[in-house]
Parts: sequence; structure tokens; C-alpha cells
Amino acid sequence: MKSRAVAILAGLALAGLALAGAAPAQAPDAADLAEGMRLFHQKANCQGCHGWSGDGRKMDSQMPDGANLRESKLSREDLIMAIRCGRPGRGMPAFDKFAYSDDRCYGMTRAELKSRDLALSDPPATLQKREIDLLADFLLARVVGQGPLNHARCIEFWGEEVEACAQLPR
Repeated sequence: MKSRAVAILAGLALAGLALAGAAPAQAPDAADLAEGMRLFHQKANCQGCHGWSGDGRKMDSQMPDGANLRESKLSREDLIMAIRCGRPGRGMPAFDKFAYSDDRCYGMTRAELKSRDLALSDPPATLQKREIDLLADFLLARVVGQGPLNHARCIEFWGEEVEACAQLPR
């Protein structure tokens, strides 16, 4: 009787572990979103090309034209790949310090990029894996697929009423 109870408990524990592994990823907390936003606006300076809200309205005329991320349908994996590896020949820099040092990015090395005449912009800073994850999570929560900005979305983006939101339609 005791061995049967142990077997049942073990089976339940295994089933619980299997279900836990299949559970969706936990939503990022407010501190992680704030750090992702800081990375977007400051360290990685994504706003220089993609605009402060990710809508492609860049902040600096000297920077390349960035995609409108608010209309994007990128998955988390594709977004992380684009941040890590950039978009050779399209102006998007690789933020992974070791991108193209081996074939981790699109299966190409720096030599292959050069042989294909694909330029790769230098990033304003390199990002650690955790920073890339935080940036991707912020983008997915507040930018990617969120559509055009209006007053309410602007407040959600910033987490509070800011001057930029006052100019948007309600």
C-alpha cells in the first residue's frame, strides 16, 4: 500500500513537472520592462533609428531608417536574432559582441559578410544576453504589433502621462 502511494505521488510530481515545462513564459515584471525601455532609449539607442516609440520615425537624420516595429509581427526568437545579429546590408547593427566571429548569426562569419559585400553598422554599444532578452521583452510588451500610437497607447508605453502623449489623438 505504501509503495503504491509513493508511485502515485511520483507520477503526480512528474505530471506537474511536464505541465510546468509546457506553461507559457511568465510576463516580464515592471522593473524588467523599465530596464528594457532604458536599453531601448539609452544604451542601445534604438530610438535613433526606430523613433522613441518604435514607429520608424527616427530621432537623428544621420542614422539609418529603422523599421516600424509597431507594425511588426516578429516573434521573440526573430526579434532576439535581429538584435543579436543585426541585419547585414540594411543598417541594423549587431549588438552581440561576438556576432559573426563564428557562424552563430545567420550561419555567416565576418569573412562571408565581406565576400557577399554586406556591410554591418557598428552598434552604439554591445549588449549582454540578458540585456538583449530584456530589450526583446520590452519591445514585445510595449511596441511590436501594438499598432499606431494614440494617447492611451502613449501613456501605456511610458507608464505615465508625458508631454509627447498630449499631442496624440485620444
